[in-house]
Amino acid sequence: MPIFAIPYPMIDPVLVDIGPFPIRWYALAYVAGLVAGWATARYLVGRDKFWAAGQPRPSVLSIDDLVVYIAVGIILGGRTGYVLFYNLPFFLAHPVEIPKLWTGGMAFHGGLVGAVLGLWIFARRNKIPMLTVADVVAAGVPFGLLFGRLANFIKPELWGRETDVPWAMVFPGAGPLPRHPSQLYEAALEGVVLLLILAVVIRRGGLRRHGLVAGLFAAGYGVARITAEFFREPDPQLGFLFGGATMGMLLSVPLILLGLVIVADALRRPAFGTGEVPPAIGKGMP
Repeated sequence: MPIFAIPYPMIDPVLVDIGPFPIRWYALAYVAGLVAGWATARYLVGRDKFWAAGQPRPSVLSIDDLVVYIAVGIILGGRTGYVLFYNLPFFLAHPVEIPKLWTGGMAFHGGLVGAVLGLWIFARRNKIPMLTVADVVAAGVPFGLLFGRLANFIKPELWGRETDVPWAMVFPGAGPLPRHPSQLYEAALEGVVLLLILAVVIRRGGLRRHGLVAGLFAAGYGVARITAEFFREPDPQLGFLFGGATMGMLLSVPLILLGLVIVADALRRPAFGTGEVPPAIGKGMP
């Protein structure tokens, strides 16, 4: 083990107390992610250069409603996913703890399912192809992942495995040995790298192919998450499942496969503006 380790920067998880109500970094991360996603979506749908003439897309004003659908889906789905996949015995014994979101415990994969349900409802009500809405939403999700992982680091939680790398840290509550700052790895991979990849694809006309951006996000997130899981300490209540696999790895595999299928289908179809006939508005979601 290393003689020296980088000191963990002790940051109060509560930014400020307003009377009896503490404002936590964890909550601010969700707010910042939603605001960044909202701004990204409004920017994309408001710029004709990203779309082909006649291609159906959400209006700028409708994005305000979309954020509400997505926010509710993320919160309900994220908490439900954590309860079911990561700590079900505890919550069965202590059901009163389930709504206590401020104590931590949100699963990305569950939040994703909730978000997809929310955008599906939005697409149906606004008579816009679901994959088009998914593309717009996916473009801004890396912001939320970036802020969320930074909040994990500040709390701190979801730290890495024991290591002797020069940038290892000793996390409060994780024992005396230095560990990978895996929250920062995830912030870089799931946030910065994925954001840059999607930005390049969008600038090269990615939004003119239904599902391309959303599929790339799904596959890219799955690869990034599995990579980070090799450095992240498994959840103590689950540990390693089999062959060194973790729950995060297992839940990411179908996400990668689904993403690749969506990407392949998007590339198989002609892009808007190159002879493709737009789907009939209101006659089913692709």
